[in-house]
Amino acid sequence: MKEKYSGPADGKVRCKWCLSDPIYVKYHDEEWGRPLHDDKQLFEFLVLESFQAGLSWLTILKKRENFRKAFADFEVKKVAKFDEKKYEALMQDAGIIRNQLKIRAAINNAQRFLEIQKEFGSFDKYVWSFVGGKPLKNSLLSLHEIQPSTAISDTMSKDMGKRGFKFRGTTICYAFMQAVGMVDDHVNDCWCKSKKKRN
Repeated sequence: MKEKYSGPADGKVRCKWCLSDPIYVKYHDEEWGRPLHDDKQLFEFLVLESFQAGLSWLTILKKRENFRKAFADFEVKKVAKFDEKKYEALMQDAGIIRNQLKIRAAINNAQRFLEIQKEFGSFDKYVWSFVGGKPLKNSLLSLHEIQPSTAISDTMSKDMGKRGFKFRGTTICYAFMQAVGMVDDHVNDCWCKSKKKRN
């Protein structure tokens, strides 16, 4: 019988949600909650978070490389030009989540992403404006205190909806905010609490 994974044996205190799988630990340690300002990577998380709706984040992380290949390494201009033939090919791609609404949303959102870049100069400037350009640092004693959404994610979701984005509900927006470091929801004793931006 395979022994259950209980996290790395390095003595570091981590958020308990990541301790079930090495992929989770790596993501938690290197990415989650660290401020991200690169438009290409922001687009990647926008796509991945929309596909995560109704599924576990671990499922998405395990398919992340497949998503990169399927969505042109998250080159937003290329994804924005995906046509019906490309859509049909994605629907046949077993390496990703084959959900027609989510695939069409990713293509649509790439087009809306380009509109944001044109209006604001970058998607980074637009999305970080919701938190005043600085990460929000929550004081959390346990995972139970993490909220699924906030007033800020509500505002972000509504604004993105007005701009034509799909799969951008407030819960998805908050998960995106956590992933790109707009909010630091590491528990207080986690070694990653308030770490600086990614390398």
